[in-house]
Amino acid sequence: MEENELVKQAQAGSHEAFTMIMKKYEQKVFHLAYSFVQDRAAADDLAQEVFIKAYFSLPKFRFQSEFGTWFYRVAVNHIKDYLRKTARRREVSLEDVEEGRLAVEDKIPAREKARADEQRKKTVFQVLETLPQKYRMILTLRDVRGLPYQEIGQVLGISAGTVDSRLHRARKMLRKKMMPFIGQEGGGL
Repeated sequence: MEENELVKQAQAGSHEAFTMIMKKYEQKVFHLAYSFVQDRAAADDLAQEVFIKAYFSLPKFRFQSEFGTWFYRVAVNHIKDYLRKTARRREVSLEDVEEGRLAVEDKIPAREKARADEQRKKTVFQVLETLPQKYRMILTLRDVRGLPYQEIGQVLGISAGTVDSRLHRARKMLRKKMMPFIGQEGGGL
């Protein structure tokens, strides 16, 4: 069944239709939330809250944009509210991330390589958390979630040109903050 038809049925009160919509978006919302909070339990709670908020906001959806864009906007706004309320932004000390500085050698066993990769991801997300929220949001939507510029602009309520300029500034900031953690020999991260 087409997504718009499911949405219309859900707006008319069909719990089955809303359940089908949830199944389509549950992993995407969880991963979006997780990319900001880096805590599975909190991300799971946030995802559930997003679906509740979307359910009660569904009558307001007027098909003027793609449903996915509208849904992402609901999710992003809820996550922004959560971050604002919990003051998740915190400074990451050099000691917190220093362990993430790893030079990957050619012959690291797969398990150790996977651990090193996981530590690198953790380091990037820790440094990402130190960026201002508007830059963190844009990096997550584009580089983590892979959304196109136009859709990011719709989700955040900004133009595609603003998305482009913020993304450029965000990547520059992230690169600068990552410099202390990049290995001496061509970059361990």
